Amino acid sequence: MTTDLHGPLCAYAERLHATIGDRHHVASPLGAWLLLALSAAASNPDPTAEHAGVPDTAGDPTVADAPTVAGERETVAAELAAALGTDLASAAQVARALLDAPHPLVASATALWHRPGRGLDGTAGRPAALPATRPGRGLDGTAGWRAALPATTEVGALPDQAGLDAWAREHTDGLIDTFPLKVSPDVVFALASALATRISWAEPFEVTDARALGPGSAWARDLRRVLRSPSHGHRGAIATTTRAGDVIVHAAPAQTADGSGLVVLSVAAAPDVPPGDVLATAYHLSAGAADGAQPAGRRSLFDLPLGDAPLWTIREERVRTRARDGREERHSAVLPCWSARSEHDLTAESLGFPAATAALARALAQPAQGFEARQVAMARYDRYGFEAAAVTGMFGTVSLPPEGVARTAELRFGHPYAVVAVATERRPDGTTGPWHGVPVFSAWVAEPEELSDAAPDPDRRPGSASRRA
Repeated sequence: MTTDLHGPLCAYAERLHATIGDRHHVASPLGAWLLLALSAAASNPDPTAEHAGVPDTAGDPTVADAPTVAGERETVAAELAAALGTDLASAAQVARALLDAPHPLVASATALWHRPGRGLDGTAGRPAALPATRPGRGLDGTAGWRAALPATTEVGALPDQAGLDAWAREHTDGLIDTFPLKVSPDVVFALASALATRISWAEPFEVTDARALGPGSAWARDLRRVLRSPSHGHRGAIATTTRAGDVIVHAAPAQTADGSGLVVLSVAAAPDVPPGDVLATAYHLSAGAADGAQPAGRRSLFDLPLGDAPLWTIREERVRTRARDGREERHSAVLPCWSARSEHDLTAESLGFPAATAALARALAQPAQGFEARQVAMARYDRYGFEAAAVTGMFGTVSLPPEGVARTAELRFGHPYAVVAVATERRPDGTTGPWHGVPVFSAWVAEPEELSDAAPDPDRRPGSASRRA
């Protein structure tokens, strides 16, 4: 089971990555999506009311152009819902579920700040076209929209730049140094989110010569050593997909905490497949990765020819196996270390921030006439973790099974590929929590790094998204 967020977030991630292009980068579509959802919550505090999110100004003698105002609100609400991929009430509900029940391995924080002297009580800064509404609608005081926000969302006076930078450091454990926007006298309110994770692999990678990436890989000539998946604990597959054709898939799970974890999925296609199609495929496959399922379209190694292919090499050997038909399939993945630090402009209309700004400005009765929106994110993937470090070992012994045959596919991530980090959340009663199956970070890996000899670093670089008007 995955949260209802997965489909809308996949669509949003595709639009966000499309604005970034094929350069090496990391991003958190979830971090940006959450800000849209918070705008939806604040602007739609009473979703059960008729024309939810649009104040009933019809017949109000204080508003000469009430029908025009109502029409504009409906247009903004529709644009915001289109960007979110769901209705405003559902988006707000998902945001509250995630932020008010934090994932053990994904730190999250959100904040809504306003300029001192421009109170959010509807008495200061309200344009003539933004009247107070009837009691209970939430626009005549803070009770309505404040109650609609997650309980964990910080609300208060807009900090200065030093305060914003300190907030970013605090909520990313020092991994993001500065807030992505510079505060100025023109800023009347700001909305921000921060996400951070630091995990150790349940089983660390082994090390191998970079030539294992294959003779056709430019990275094999530039690097000395790369990572090889351990014999147990990681998952691999070859799958046929609609948008990217045949792909290779590797899933590295984190050590779990209270039944919750993180799975980092790497997906590579043929070099001529557009990055957007590979990233979209990785997001599609991430839904099953949270449950440990084999990817849709998985190909049996016994249906593929032995020898070399552009993305893999398949060999066969006699082994002792417990496979029912005496035919065992094994997958080993070879991939490089990598890290990325990126900044992204989120002002494209397709990302929803123009509509979010308009909706939030009306809800808060603030005279916002423009907006800025940016995200800064960073990540590191190495032998010991996804911005994490630990070494874990296990010995197991079994009695000798009968003889059979095993085919092993070596999956070679030797050219640019997609990465998606997906949260898992399993409860003791067997159910899953709101974070289960939610993609938290994603990246396009185009600049590999040499394997470091440094001792394991317990930190992982997170992402932070923010937006202001």
